[in-house]
Amino acid sequence: MPNDLADKAGLAAHRGAASDTALRITPLHPVFAERAEGLDLSGPLTPAEVAAIGKAMDRYAVLVFPGQRFEDDQQLTFGRHFGEVEAVPTLVDQGRRRLSDNRVNDISNLGADGQILAADDRRRMYNLGNLLWHSDSSFKPTPAQYSMLHARVIPPEGGETEFADMRAAWDALPAKKQAEIRDLVTEHSLIFSRAQLGFDEFTPEERARCTPVPQRLVRRHQGSGRLSLYLSAHIGRIQGWPTPEAMALIRELTEFATQRQFVYSHRWAVGDLVIWDNRCTMHRGRPYEDKVHPRDLRRVTLSDSAPTLEQPV
Repeated sequence: MPNDLADKAGLAAHRGAASDTALRITPLHPVFAERAEGLDLSGPLTPAEVAAIGKAMDRYAVLVFPGQRFEDDQQLTFGRHFGEVEAVPTLVDQGRRRLSDNRVNDISNLGADGQILAADDRRRMYNLGNLLWHSDSSFKPTPAQYSMLHARVIPPEGGETEFADMRAAWDALPAKKQAEIRDLVTEHSLIFSRAQLGFDEFTPEERARCTPVPQRLVRRHQGSGRLSLYLSAHIGRIQGWPTPEAMALIRELTEFATQRQFVYSHRWAVGDLVIWDNRCTMHRGRPYEDKVHPRDLRRVTLSDSAPTLEQPV
């Protein structure tokens, strides 16, 4: 595992032109997150271009590709360069889904008729959970690797997405705290995250799909070899701990890991594609006037290689 000095030196050397491709990356934050330019991701990519993007993701965890124009099938084709695409059906009201392909997740405030959701719509209440710090699909036995979110329509203000570097947060923890939490196992469920906002309007069928799953609290990020916190609003328990004590610890760690020095805030422009690595980041949406302005972002999500308890640490 690289030490801090070696990693910082490598990070500085890697910025700029990436490999022998046209990919150019420039920093957006001192420790992670880069702007990536020079490639049209809507068409075929060479093996060298795919490798360069993968290498940059391993190091920086968040890449912002501006000016990308996608149809849903093109976004899916791009995602498949890097792994298996999740089938991500909407949990609530699947019969009223706006997008026809389950593999494209609808991150919008729009109904199937293209109109803004009513203020009291159950889907809107459920989607407010995206304002909490979380890692995508951490509530699945095999959680997410990359998320790839593309902006089609954005509001005039607000609606930013914030990202927090969980590797940097782990490195900054005191050694005593690292030793205390190193081997803990948490339990994740969508029920837990939505309960924080008072949302409990799940059908029996939906609840059956929300059985809590175990995940490591500290994991080794396979791409970089670095240790990382694995936090999410979806956590509701720590195995072997009383629930109040467990959740007090999770809140403490979340507050520590989302200090401003670990956070990059992305202000969206139409055509932005943002890719992030859920294995070593958390993210959250920021509020906007969602009862007034339409917002249409679409996400393709890649599955990780295995459950966290089966991965090497």
